[in-house]
Amino acid sequence: MYNIEILNEKNEEFSSFLKTKIREFNNQKSIYHHEARKKDAVQPVNIVVTDEKNQWIGGLTGEIYWGWLEINYFWFDEAYRGKGLGGSVLEKTEEMAKEKGANKMLLTTYEFQARTFYEKKGFKVVGEVKDYPPGSSYYTMVKTLD
Repeated sequence: MYNIEILNEKNEEFSSFLKTKIREFNNQKSIYHHEARKKDAVQPVNIVVTDEKNQWIGGLTGEIYWGWLEINYFWFDEAYRGKGLGGSVLEKTEEMAKEKGANKMLLTTYEFQARTFYEKKGFKVVGEVKDYPPGSSYYTMVKTLD
């Protein structure tokens, strides 16, 4: 016997329960998931760009694991876009990723964000969710590092 209940509010305790159970399952089925949970297995990446006043104007965050660098956030203030700064940061990121053993990069972006920028930098679309958000697409992109 069981009961199905619908809750329309956040429940951190329940979310934590599900996350723990999914991680346990993944650890049993995938040695890579298990290894990534070990201390220092996931290497954080933070590339911070500041202006002449030492104020943050953008940068990149990500994580290296499984031989991949996953870019989580990559953004620049509007005043600094279109001047090659993003390309320079991405190039430095790739060099650092290779030094740390990564041979591929992964990111997601929306149609209205930076797909064409990433394609110019060698990323390929490997997945698309159409109409997410409505009227746009959401892409998963990958680049193999030389």
